[in-house]
Amino acid sequence: DLRKQARQLENELDLKLVSFSKLCTSYSGGRDGRRDRYSSDTTPLLNGSSQDRMFETMAVEIEQLLGKLTGINDKMAEYTNSAGVPSLNAALMHTLQRHRDILQDYTHEFHKTKANFLAIRERENLLGSVRKDIESYKSGSGVNNRRTELFLKEHEHLRNSDRLIEETISIAMATKENMTSQRGMLKSIQSKMNTLANRFPAVNSLIQRINLRKRRDSLILGGVIGVCTVLLLLYAFH
Repeated sequence: DLRKQARQLENELDLKLVSFSKLCTSYSGGRDGRRDRYSSDTTPLLNGSSQDRMFETMAVEIEQLLGKLTGINDKMAEYTNSAGVPSLNAALMHTLQRHRDILQDYTHEFHKTKANFLAIRERENLLGSVRKDIESYKSGSGVNNRRTELFLKEHEHLRNSDRLIEETISIAMATKENMTSQRGMLKSIQSKMNTLANRFPAVNSLIQRINLRKRRDSLILGGVIGVCTVLLLLYAFH
């Protein structure tokens, strides 16, 4: 009786896992009704949300069947370990081990298919989000691409002009600072000269007297030369 129940559960699990695998293969995470271009067997007949609900339902059913099959295997293990069946113990252990191997294979296949389905759904959700952003961008600005490019070029030109103006202003400010520094130096030299002139007034007066005497001597010497020249001319003509 336990073997019959185990075989019945194994048959149900086999059918469920086949349907579960087909569902995972035909999953359309994009939710846009796109058809597979490689095989008509994997063509999604339902949209993404319906497939998600079917996936959850089938996963719960398979987990329940796996739990029942595990319970049947445990009962068979208890029977083989009970007293009164020593002569059939080896054959029963072999049968039990075979059912355990089948349960392990079904469990591994279920978890593998479930993991693949979740990975595909996550990837499709990400791709769908990116695709939606691209489509929204194209629909919103596809017509104005040329105008957008012109605006971007104009913006770049304005930025370049702004940068040149800033460089020119920087050069002008540096020149102003240099001229201000030079003016300060000249004012400092002039103030020092005035200080020296005020500190030595006698020297300034002496220099003025020397200049006056030099000018007077020049006038006297010029007058003497002029008189001598006149006398020589008078003497020469007489």
